[in-house]
Amino acid sequence: MNQRPRVLLLIPHLGGGGAERVIALLAHDLSQEKYELHLGLITQADATGAGLPSWVEVHALGAARVRGAAFRLLRLVRRVKPDVILSGMFHLSFLVLLLRPAFPRKMRILVRQNGTVSSSLAMDGLPRFTRHFYRALYRHADRVICQSRAMAADLVRELGLGEEGVVVLPNPVDVEGIRGSIKKEPARWNGPRLHLFAVGRLSKEKGFDLLLEALVLVRARIPGVGLVIAGVGPEEEALKKETRELGLRDAVEFAGSVDRPYRTFPNATLFVLSSRHEGLPNALLEAAAAGLPIVAVPASQGVVDLLSGQPGVWLAREVSAAALAASLLTALEELHPGERFTHPFVEDFRLDRALPAYEELIDSALEEARA
Repeated sequence: MNQRPRVLLLIPHLGGGGAERVIALLAHDLSQEKYELHLGLITQADATGAGLPSWVEVHALGAARVRGAAFRLLRLVRRVKPDVILSGMFHLSFLVLLLRPAFPRKMRILVRQNGTVSSSLAMDGLPRFTRHFYRALYRHADRVICQSRAMAADLVRELGLGEEGVVVLPNPVDVEGIRGSIKKEPARWNGPRLHLFAVGRLSKEKGFDLLLEALVLVRARIPGVGLVIAGVGPEEEALKKETRELGLRDAVEFAGSVDRPYRTFPNATLFVLSSRHEGLPNALLEAAAAGLPIVAVPASQGVVDLLSGQPGVWLAREVSAAALAASLLTALEELHPGERFTHPFVEDFRLDRALPAYEELIDSALEEARA
């Protein structure tokens, strides 16, 4: 019997944002008959209760930071001897590609880009060498995975990569699981009758400061509107301070880290995407799977292409607090209580469509290694 090829999936840790959930879904649902599956958690020391199938071998490396994990990751690769590595976050992909000369020559490396490169590089706070790392390292990946054609075109343009090295794959979303789960979940929040829901890392690019400013404008017209923000991150204290300064203390709840955000959807009035820039966020797709009305800013061309003209979606004219408030007010005035939408566009991201696409990519990489 031929040995199954070994696939090593890599993320910093479980329980993070959409990128981590994508890789966790792949670990859970890629074919155990075809592949020997391993999941490497770089900054997590204990994977007890990870909720993954018994056939997935989980390696918790416990590094303090991704960039300090080189020796641990190298030891893991030498122990597991994977045929394919799939990295789920750009800063982890940098490390993997830096180590590539120390890996077996025929090992294939796939990296998943989880944001639009040009927008990410334009943000304050990224080290100056980030563009250089993108340019120097991504050309050594066997494939770079993007979530939309617009993201792929941006990456090719910004980094000078050949189009043959970039592939567009849909984010896997457990559409049926989400729809089944939300039917069982009770309402969670008291207070204002209308709940806006947003989820993401509490960082500048997610635009939650803009959302708070927009909420002030919305409540001036519709006082009974509240907001729930799920997530953790470096801007948490600054956002809570802004909440107090804007007089929103009783209208905003910071829910902290939420393992499966869609479980908090049942009594949300609508989902808000306020990001200054995004690739194609899984939180948005999960909200669509749950049928939530969606208000979004044009965070990327991929987001615009996906949402433009869709029923149950209100797309702001620009990324600003005023434009977001205008779209929120329009949506709230047009919606019926508890109204939900089918959002047909989410069907392309179903597990039974997305997983075969990922398996086809892995199989193609394995064929290249054998050639």
